[in-house]
Amino acid sequence: MAFYILENTPKMTLLFLILACFMQLCFCAVYKVGESAGWTTIGNVDYKLWAATKTFQVGDVIVFQYSPQFHNVMQVTHAEYQSCNASAPIATHTTGKDSITITAHGHHFFLCGVPGHCQAGQKVDINVLRVSSSVSPSQSPSSLSHIPAVAVPAPSPSHAFYWLPSKIGVVFAVALVLLVSFA
Repeated sequence: MAFYILENTPKMTLLFLILACFMQLCFCAVYKVGESAGWTTIGNVDYKLWAATKTFQVGDVIVFQYSPQFHNVMQVTHAEYQSCNASAPIATHTTGKDSITITAHGHHFFLCGVPGHCQAGQKVDINVLRVSSSVSPSQSPSSLSHIPAVAVPAPSPSHAFYWLPSKIGVVFAVALVLLVSFA
């Protein structure tokens, strides 16, 4: 048995490295918008401050939890977000527990389309920054975004980070374990 393990150490090392790479792809953060208050107009939730204290990444899941009798979630453009215009949303969600996976960098704008709710502050800008924070020489800082940056306090520890295995990650992990077992 010890001979088998020593003989296959390079194979096993490679398999574990591949497994580690795939497992890295399987983790994301899950954020409940508004924390315990959820998506509401009650309780004076500051969604701008809430979003500013988070570091969103591609693959993260944003959960909007609310009463579908009184609220909804609409993904809108920047102009619609600024003017609280819900007449032509990119997407509309109405389940009361909507999980939205972030698939791209940049700003993702959401608001409640019930009349008066957006004006009362029920809107959020989810800003997903690129991993690299450096600016290339061909880009000036002003060309990077037409939306002004905001000074943000350091994020406080949160219960928002959970591991959430994707189906493809689980498939690869199981395949690798079986490959190692039968090698």
